[in-house]
Amino acid sequence: MTGNWTRGAAGTALALAVTVGAAGCSDNSGTPSTGSSKAASAASKAASAASSLASQGTDALASATAEAKRKLDEAKGGVKAKDDVSLGSTTIGSDGKATATVTAKNTADASKSFAVQVNFTDTSGNLLDVTVVKISDVAAGASGDGTATSNRKLTGQVKADVATALRY
Repeated sequence: MTGNWTRGAAGTALALAVTVGAAGCSDNSGTPSTGSSKAASAASKAASAASSLASQGTDALASATAEAKRKLDEAKGGVKAKDDVSLGSTTIGSDGKATATVTAKNTADASKSFAVQVNFTDTSGNLLDVTVVKISDVAAGASGDGTATSNRKLTGQVKADVATALRY
């Protein structure tokens, strides 16, 4: 899903470069005018900056996703428990990070722990960040709480969803 953002940023930069380049291609002598050269240079810098930001966002998300997979892999012998997990509302803290309360109900007959992958998305469903919350030693028949916090600052309307939940 990060590909959508990356392609969008690159497409915007390309459109900007084409528009600026077409706005002043040459002076009356048929050579590029100084204004269009400066505009083309500015467009090139803007495209480079957009590409760099897209790459940073993609790298951060890839890193967070890999870390989430690693943490879920640590839950040896885990069974799927997504139906036993719920999330509270998503809020953005003063540090710019998104948070959501995670509640896991232990329906087993012994104390269990939970590993819950929470995906943070925008209103279009684009994946913004991924984290895993561990809720340890939830007594049989009881519920335990944890807090999912994004790894980086997120802006706009952010939604949290349970992607995977394991009871182990």
